[in-house]
Amino acid sequence: MITNYSYKIDYDDISKCVLLYSGGLDTSVLLKWLGEKYGCEVITVTLDVGQSKDPNYFKKIKEKALMLGVKKAYIIDAKKEFADNYVAKAIKANAMYEDSYPLSTAIARPLQAEWGVKIAIKEKADAIAHGCTGKGNDQVRFDGTIMTLAPFLKIIAPIRNRSMHRDDEIAYAKKHGIPVPVDVDSPYSVDENLWGRSIECGILEDPEKEPPPDAFEWTVDPKNAPDTPEYVELFFEEGIPKALNGEEMELWELIMTLNEIAGKHGVGRVDHMEDRIVGLKSREIYEVPAATVIIMAHKDLEKTVNTIHVNHMKPIIDKQWSFMAYSGLWYDPLMSALNAFIDKVNEFVTGTVRMKLYKGSAIVVGRKSDYSLYDKALATYERGQTFSQKSSPGLIDLWTLQTRMINQIQKRKKKAVIASKPSIMTE
Repeated sequence: MITNYSYKIDYDDISKCVLLYSGGLDTSVLLKWLGEKYGCEVITVTLDVGQSKDPNYFKKIKEKALMLGVKKAYIIDAKKEFADNYVAKAIKANAMYEDSYPLSTAIARPLQAEWGVKIAIKEKADAIAHGCTGKGNDQVRFDGTIMTLAPFLKIIAPIRNRSMHRDDEIAYAKKHGIPVPVDVDSPYSVDENLWGRSIECGILEDPEKEPPPDAFEWTVDPKNAPDTPEYVELFFEEGIPKALNGEEMELWELIMTLNEIAGKHGVGRVDHMEDRIVGLKSREIYEVPAATVIIMAHKDLEKTVNTIHVNHMKPIIDKQWSFMAYSGLWYDPLMSALNAFIDKVNEFVTGTVRMKLYKGSAIVVGRKSDYSLYDKALATYERGQTFSQKSSPGLIDLWTLQTRMINQIQKRKKKAVIASKPSIMTE
């Protein structure tokens, strides 16, 4: 029998807790706080989803967790899993929440929560903890996934439940000697993975202010980008990028390579007002160079090989997919249904797209596919064209039939109504 999940601020029976650990401010503070509050054993789980190319990055995170008192610190290399099982679906869905955000953080959360559940079951833990606030979307994505996959696990969210503020966390960290990559003067909150980088807090919370240069790391200011454009070619097979400039790569590797290429041209900066699940509007800053290029190329190739009817329906499905992913409903049956449609549409989305990168812009400048519906002999205006122009008048006559009929009927009705009204005489 399914029952409503019962939330509590505090629990009395936590002996072992798995913490979804990024190594940043929130989770570093929680690592210490959980031990103090519950006296429980804390196990950390950190996923490598492409947030750093530094070979020592995850080693340092593990060392930090152990230094702060955890017994076990799991580091999971999930780049391939993330790219193949999550990002690939987003690419085929041309995923852009509110036409702006490629869902980089949103689609990583179900994977991170799923791994948290796996480790919690393996370690026989009582609970899973995370560092989400009560104002963001990630709490919905984490909690919803955990509750769906393992309703028997307790969820601890101290930042949300105790309304801990960032300045309180910074003070706590300094008091307990917890090294964190943030201070009061530069309070950005950053989340990264191979599909994108999100930046929040500080001056960015004022939607009237332009983001300062130090908010960006993956992209150069377009005005400082090279004066010469760069061209890249992406080969897709069934909707998924398989090669970059003729070189076959794993999807995760292709994306990370393209992030560097497009980033140096200032491509992929996003600044928009976003509707959060919890009802707030928030000003969001993203850096998504590879996502910008790939989705633009993929959309063009889809239009090239699919019929007008598919091309008119697909954006409607894509929009719903993006909303479901953003809203933390990765495991809802509707997602499976949407994915089935999207997979079917992408069966023949195979071919090459050529992109021009220049001063912050990414433009499609060429495409080819064995499944293309473009036929030059039909489309050309030159001699030798094979399109039957003599058929067009008949098409126009039938295509506009109802439009012409309703206009004539409505005009007659209006004239009849006017004629039936009595005239008004004035002296």
